Amino acid sequence: MTVIQGTSAEDRAESRAVLNGLPDQRLFTAEEYQHLADIGVLNEDERIELIEGRIVQMPPKSVKHALATTRANRCFGRLLGDRAAIRIQDPILLNGFSEPEPDLALVAPQEELYLEHHPTPQDIFLVLEIAESSLGYDRGVKCQLFAQNGIVQFCLLNLQDRELEDYREPSPHGYRKKQTYSEEESFNLVAFPKTTFKVKDLLPPVKATVKRRKK
Repeated sequence: MTVIQGTSAEDRAESRAVLNGLPDQRLFTAEEYQHLADIGVLNEDERIELIEGRIVQMPPKSVKHALATTRANRCFGRLLGDRAAIRIQDPILLNGFSEPEPDLALVAPQEELYLEHHPTPQDIFLVLEIAESSLGYDRGVKCQLFAQNGIVQFCLLNLQDRELEDYREPSPHGYRKKQTYSEEESFNLVAFPKTTFKVKDLLPPVKATVKRRKK
């Protein structure tokens, strides 16, 4: 297990450049974004999310990404039961200009809290993003965004290296603490410190090699 502080300046600079683009941009509020969805301008099946006022296209999910999402959902559900509600690729409301749709969010289980709005930072126990090709973006833009808005724990499941990056102690400048766990290690949650989760239970299994008999 390695312990590293925050995210690198290179990750933040590279990923933020994705959002910056041209200097003059029309930014949308979360309320305007929701209205566009309500009147059908934005299709609910579109893979998009609102990040710092910008409507961002989300990359398509790979086979491994989809399987990891299913496994994470099953793992957290089995070990947490009714202590948390699990939201899969559903919106969370971070602030007036950001409504991302993380791969998985653990939120307070009282469903009546979400009749008028999506879960806000005080309702959220954990945000999990699953990354293969989007590692730089998730480590930079997403990680910084979650930290600045007080998400107490952000985990990044790195499918490339088969690791889990665990970010804690949010601040306006990013997370103060980061731990990286290998697939053979376990981690816990800030909200449920006595419950441990195996990283390999979230990752897609390694494909077995089938040996052919020699004739």
